[in-house]
Amino acid sequence: MNRRKLVSRILFSVCAALLGVAFALPLIWFVFAPFNAQADLDLALPKPPTLANFARVFANGAAVGALLNSLLQAFGTVLLVATTATLAAYALARTTLRGKRVIEYVLLLFSSVVSGSAAMVPIFLIVNALGLIDTQLAVILVFAGGLLPTAMFILRDFIASIPRGYEESALVAGASQWRAFVDVVVPVLRPGVTIAAVWAFVQVWGGFLIPFVLLRSEQRMPASVEIYSFYSQAGTPIVPLLAAYSVLYSLPVIALYWYVNRKYGFRFFGGIKS
Repeated sequence: MNRRKLVSRILFSVCAALLGVAFALPLIWFVFAPFNAQADLDLALPKPPTLANFARVFANGAAVGALLNSLLQAFGTVLLVATTATLAAYALARTTLRGKRVIEYVLLLFSSVVSGSAAMVPIFLIVNALGLIDTQLAVILVFAGGLLPTAMFILRDFIASIPRGYEESALVAGASQWRAFVDVVVPVLRPGVTIAAVWAFVQVWGGFLIPFVLLRSEQRMPASVEIYSFYSQAGTPIVPLLAAYSVLYSLPVIALYWYVNRKYGFRFFGGIKS
């Protein structure tokens, strides 16, 4: 190895190490700050470690209820998106429709607009006309409307990779089209549905604008909105409580990724080779 290559490798290693440290320091703070009674924005080990911050967070009924509201909104949206997107993607993948590609890409483009800030005014007016303001159903429906086209686009590729011969064999054996879909397609499609479900869950869990606009009662607010209650009126964060609540807020997503990784190992494959 010549000297020039050696120097370039050393520089690359140093840059990679500095970049890794830059990403690691906030995570280290995130781990230790909740257990520090006097936590601030500086990185410092707790002396001694304490659970008082978590006790104060659990004593806040609104903050704990917000976590439950987030779970309700996330699982409600995931159930609606996974079910509807699977059926719609199957129809798009298995039917011959003129202009089908155009419809798919229009739906994908529509998904980036319907839940964005530019669409919140018409969304608010529609939800208000339906009498659903300040309801969890409104939040679930709006989130699902924004996520559904992309979920359909994801699942369509999985369904297209499943050979039609599997369904045709079931039809020849006497199964109905619905039974062929449920007993043949759905089991093979399960990894794809999992991808769409995890993606939808994360999008809803971190969503702020939609529940902030559509909800009025504090007892219905999700954690993504309630977390701002750990700021003072001057906008200064109450760091010990904010850090403890952030850990609790992150646990469901971490648990979801751990479960999916354990079950599938993030090795997702669409369909089976014919």
